Amino acid sequence: MGSAVVRFEIGGADDQLLAGFYGELFGWQLTPVPGANYTLIAAAGGGVSGGLGRSRTGEPWATFYAETADVQAVLDRAAALGGKTVVPVTVIPGQLAYAMLADPDGLLVGVASLAPAQGRLAGPGAPVDWFEVLGSEAEVTRRFYTSLFGWTAAAGPGGYARVATGAGHGIQGGLGTAAGASWATVYARVPDVAEALALAEKLGGSREYGPLPAGDHTQAGAFRDPAGNVFGVYQHAAH
Repeated sequence: MGSAVVRFEIGGADDQLLAGFYGELFGWQLTPVPGANYTLIAAAGGGVSGGLGRSRTGEPWATFYAETADVQAVLDRAAALGGKTVVPVTVIPGQLAYAMLADPDGLLVGVASLAPAQGRLAGPGAPVDWFEVLGSEAEVTRRFYTSLFGWTAAAGPGGYARVATGAGHGIQGGLGTAAGASWATVYARVPDVAEALALAEKLGGSREYGPLPAGDHTQAGAFRDPAGNVFGVYQHAAH
């Protein structure tokens, strides 16, 4: 069984600016954590929950977290595969242990060991239910993530591989490459990609790509938020 992708996270130098941006864009339920410069994002629909925080260094980030029983073991395995530790194992008593690593392209990904759930906090808005990593070489990216997390990923057209985590929970995603693009991020499911991208631009973001057909009667696009993070949107078009 592979590691489930169970959480997403967004950060930047001004977390409140981002909270306003994403709250209006996706209609999420946002709950600030007192004194922590951190905001919890309730899971919408069939998607995962997330968080939004203030960057200590000023550097922005948007990424996902894979679940593991042993965070340090994943960091050690990542180092053997060509990655490196960015944030060492950090424990929040009674809640989780987490860390962050950089893959061979320097893309940031989190790992976490979560305490037994006390009930899933659900809320309104656009579900975050797809993750994606685009590295400089599709085969290198596939080999790293399948070896690290025990995923299976069969390459399709253009080298893009749909991931089966095998975990039985969490969300699914894709691994690949794109000319001039490199990121590890997540996608929110929206009714209309074009409208979502236009609203992101109106709120101070910028369009990265799209809308573009993504196969399987799907359209996709991505934007950069006011901190510069890449975040995706997609829709299932009518057959």
